[in-house]
Amino acid sequence: MARKQARRRKQPRARSFRMPTIRIARFIAPLVAVFVVVATYEASSRLLDREIASIEISGPFQRVTALQIEEVISGELDAGFLGADLGHIRNLVRALPWIDEAAVARRWPNRIAITVTEQVPAAIWGDSGLLNVRGELFVDSVRHVPAELPHLSGPKNHSAEVARRYLHIREQLIPIGLNVRSVRLDERGSWDMTLTNGVEVHLGRRDVDKRSELFIDIVANLITGRAADIDHVDMRYSNGFTVGWKDGAGTPTTSPETMEQEMLALRDTR
Repeated sequence: MARKQARRRKQPRARSFRMPTIRIARFIAPLVAVFVVVATYEASSRLLDREIASIEISGPFQRVTALQIEEVISGELDAGFLGADLGHIRNLVRALPWIDEAAVARRWPNRIAITVTEQVPAAIWGDSGLLNVRGELFVDSVRHVPAELPHLSGPKNHSAEVARRYLHIREQLIPIGLNVRSVRLDERGSWDMTLTNGVEVHLGRRDVDKRSELFIDIVANLITGRAADIDHVDMRYSNGFTVGWKDGAGTPTTSPETMEQEMLALRDTR
């Protein structure tokens, strides 16, 4: 009897396995919450969205009309007040010629407001293109070129570079009573400009910045006093320049130091 009890004790107890329990509620609750939020948003959007009843367009309208703007965005209005893609509408308006910037906004309950800014032509590019105040070519060809604008020209895709040089030189010349009528950059990289008084200035291809500063610092003052006698100025020298007079004579190559002395003598004779 004792042996049987011992054998019973030695026999290992059978282990019971339990499947892990998963609390489904932990997963279902967030999904239900997300579903409720999405459904509420969709329902609210459908209730709030409505057809666009009117478009408000404001701007200077010197070159572009409100009708042109309305026509270019007409296909985007069917999406409704909330469904309309304002960014796409803005891009369509900005793509119109003479439009510089556009702002598009919703106005509750069913109105779209568009405000435009037109380009301001600052210079003529080539034969009939126009540059804005940032030196960007915004119109390739216009029928009527404003005669009062400066004339800039150069190889394709160099409009910004030519505009920067024009603005820099003009800014320095205005205080001393001079202005620039045209700036030209040819295919070889050579620069020329014409002042509003008709004097031609040849800057060449090398050291253009240095030559420009020499012209502004020294030669421009000479032109101010004797513009009626001067035909052109040639800055294409390593250490000086020449002045071409309207009577056909030309000064020899002149160093900046010599020119300063000549200018002082000229002032003393007045």
